[in-house]
Amino acid sequence: MKISEILQTPSFKKTVKKLHASQRKDLNQAIKDLMEDPLLGEQKKGDLRSLRVYKFKMAKQLALLGYLYAQGTITLTLVAVGSHENFYRDIKRSF
Repeated sequence: MKISEILQTPSFKKTVKKLHASQRKDLNQAIKDLMEDPLLGEQKKGDLRSLRVYKFKMAKQLALLGYLYAQGTITLTLVAVGSHENFYRDIKRSF
């Protein structure tokens, strides 16, 4: 099922504002990939079991994109983007 609606959390929007144009381009491509196949990301366990994380290259560095997707829905909720360092710690605070 293709995604037809994308929502962004306020913290995600704030992070995206700080990105350079080349980083935004890589992020937009990652989002397009998820729109085509929302199951690309890995389902997390434990406290973050509702979260999926997609790993991609942003400005030649590994980046993580945290998002919510419930099977059978057409909505993708973008939660967080950033490097692996402190990614899960920071995202737990927002849950």
